[in-house]
Amino acid sequence: MINNKVLAIILGGGQGSRLYPLTKDRSKPAVPIAGKYRLVDIPISNCINSDIKRMFVLTQFNSASLNKHIKNTYHFSFFSSAFVDVLAAEQTPHNKTWFQGTADAVRQSMHHFLSHDFDYFLILSGDQLYQMDYEKMISAHIKAKAKISIATIPVNAKDATEFGILKSDDNNVVTSFIEKPDASLLPEWTSEVSDDMKAQGRNYLASMGIYVFNRSLLTKLMENPETNDFGKEIIPQAIEQHKTLSYQYEGYWTDIGNIDSFFEANIGLTADIPQFDLYDKKKRIYTRARMLPTTKLAGTMTEKAVIAEGCIISAAKIEQSVIGIRSRIGDESTVINTYMMGSDSYETLDQIQNKKIDILMGIGQRCFIKNAIIDKNCRIGDDVRINGGPHLEDKETDTYFIKEGIVVIKKGATIPKGYVI
Repeated sequence: MINNKVLAIILGGGQGSRLYPLTKDRSKPAVPIAGKYRLVDIPISNCINSDIKRMFVLTQFNSASLNKHIKNTYHFSFFSSAFVDVLAAEQTPHNKTWFQGTADAVRQSMHHFLSHDFDYFLILSGDQLYQMDYEKMISAHIKAKAKISIATIPVNAKDATEFGILKSDDNNVVTSFIEKPDASLLPEWTSEVSDDMKAQGRNYLASMGIYVFNRSLLTKLMENPETNDFGKEIIPQAIEQHKTLSYQYEGYWTDIGNIDSFFEANIGLTADIPQFDLYDKKKRIYTRARMLPTTKLAGTMTEKAVIAEGCIISAAKIEQSVIGIRSRIGDESTVINTYMMGSDSYETLDQIQNKKIDILMGIGQRCFIKNAIIDKNCRIGDDVRINGGPHLEDKETDTYFIKEGIVVIKKGATIPKGYVI
């Protein structure tokens, strides 16, 4: 089997500053998405669905919650060789520095990888939302006798300036590559794409940051300590000397690079037919099994709402919003265009009935919340009004952060009764 010859490496990314404050206390792959999952569940699930079951996740910032999630989620048979292991940056007598880039992360961890028997490295990103069969990509790589394969996606001229753009010949062999080209250069970088992509004006092939390398080649490339990044250094240098294949992918794919793209990806799940399909049995997304009770709603009007398990909701209205696990929303509250991540635990009936807690976990009564991300374990008092939008200036306080009109309530924050944002 092909997949017995593959080792998957999931890159956890750096400090995740563009996703701040969601990455203040957790690594980027550990950020909760879609109400019940974590970002790292996406590449891991894609691997499992592609029958690739040996994976390393590389990280160096705030990896405790990621470690806990993976340990509690991915259990394979004792008689299986399958595993998902987290490798945090480690200082050794030979290397006293942190990861300097994506390639350097692989280089510093190489001694862990080479103790396994495999022929191909599958390099993945830990902060992308998509569903892809890696087996097809690896089969194309082997059939073409390529040394490197790059997953590519057609993009339009506006987006092309934000990606590594490549050109390929009639056999999909990459002939040239440019990192984030200036708009004036784009006419020279169009590629042959499907009629459907042409109709959408998506004529440029962008690297998705998903690579297949022959084991022997990547091991050799890692010997050069001067190359720290795949997209900026390894790929541009290697395509001139080693046969590199472009593997075109035309499904849904988005890079969760900043607050805006993260917000848009989550709210997009509320569409009648979302581009990211959580309901496809063949492309199932796996996560921690929590054994939570069903969600309970009382008198709530819902319109395009995604509601996870274990919630207690008596809101007046929830519209175009994703409500995460164990969320509580009080009477007469309205939630619109919002991603509420939920809570890690419930408060006891004794605490609630005897009013031992001034502001309960979740959203209180008579609140109005719009255009917001509410991180885990937040307490929003009664009569709070949060009205995000372009009229708000970027701002940060101890309890919330405003970026491009999106109000992010920080993890564990308490918003006092009657507060207005």
